[in-house]
Amino acid sequence: MKPPPDVPELARWRADTPGCERIVHLNNAGASLSPRPVREAIRAHLDLEQEIGGYEAADARDEAAGSAADDLGRLVGGHRRNIALVQNSTTGFAQALGTLDFAAGDLIVTSLADYASNQIMYLSLAHRLGVEVVRAPDLPEGGVDPGAVRELVRRHRPMLVAMTWVPTNSGLVQDVAAIGAVCREAEVPYLVDACQAVGQLPIDAAAIGCDYLAATGRKFLRGPRGIGFLYVADHALARGSHPLLVDMHGATWTDPDRYELTPDARRFEQFEISRALVLGLGAAAHYALGVGIEAARDRARALATYARQRLAEVPGVRVLDRGAELGAIVAAEVAGRPALEIKLALRARGINVSSPSREDAVIDMDAKGATSAIRLSPHYYNTAAEIDAAVEAIGELVGGEK
Repeated sequence: MKPPPDVPELARWRADTPGCERIVHLNNAGASLSPRPVREAIRAHLDLEQEIGGYEAADARDEAAGSAADDLGRLVGGHRRNIALVQNSTTGFAQALGTLDFAAGDLIVTSLADYASNQIMYLSLAHRLGVEVVRAPDLPEGGVDPGAVRELVRRHRPMLVAMTWVPTNSGLVQDVAAIGAVCREAEVPYLVDACQAVGQLPIDAAAIGCDYLAATGRKFLRGPRGIGFLYVADHALARGSHPLLVDMHGATWTDPDRYELTPDARRFEQFEISRALVLGLGAAAHYALGVGIEAARDRARALATYARQRLAEVPGVRVLDRGAELGAIVAAEVAGRPALEIKLALRARGINVSSPSREDAVIDMDAKGATSAIRLSPHYYNTAAEIDAAVEAIGELVGGEK
């Protein structure tokens, strides 16, 4: 098989990523290596906080924080007014869930491939409030069946439809736009987990038709850990949607028994958040826009396809990815060896991968008869030679070399 060729920009991308000189990093679905501008933005703000104080530094860089939100808006086809800066994607996802007044008997329709933390939140609502969780079946080739979702929405009128765009444990890319069309037609709120999509796939949130889209900074966007964002659609803002608990940043206390919501998506934010990480996230969004999301998608996807082909040739390795569309995540089971053991052995060789277990995706892993998997997630700054190095090392480990 022919590896994807290098591109002229590759040398610059790798020069901006010093870690490439020391390690093979194929864990971008976990946490990417950040480019230099991200580190510089964070360090500059921490230096400013040390010099003049945290509140004062926040005031001094307020315009820069607004520019960060502007770039995030452009990244998902929205505007500053649609972006809430949150501590992580799970926080944003929970804030969106908190907009709905769930009661016993209300339905949440989701997929078999939704992220573990999201599934646990649905089950928590079921346990505490009596909410019912309905998982739409998959298409024969994998990925949620939009027709089945349409029928569930027609029959049950759910309180919410929630989907994970790209699951954590496989290369599947779900058709979130088709689900969005169903939700908009039925006027059912729609929440999308885009953690693994942002930075990897072009996003037009309005075209998807979602009310909310939650994402993190640390994955394919190449931002820092500990920061994320929530996209809130204009129609959700117009109907007065806001989370269950709002603080003094998301609203203004106007009278002893009254408050006024912040008019835009900032009503979903909280006062206390790391400004340094906000600026790092903005630098990551700006860098991603400069690379071009289509270019990033095409190169990362080509490298992932190459990795699947190479892994399929290794005796004792079974590639687990299924779906009509596959992205930049590659999952494979190693027969007779726990994936964690393989991951740590690779790390000792300077190769970073991930090792999702059954608990990360109970339904999907059980359906595939796997208890753990090695996950390779290349990005545009990786090379075919790095894929080769990882696959050859896996082959040696599967063959018995420690």
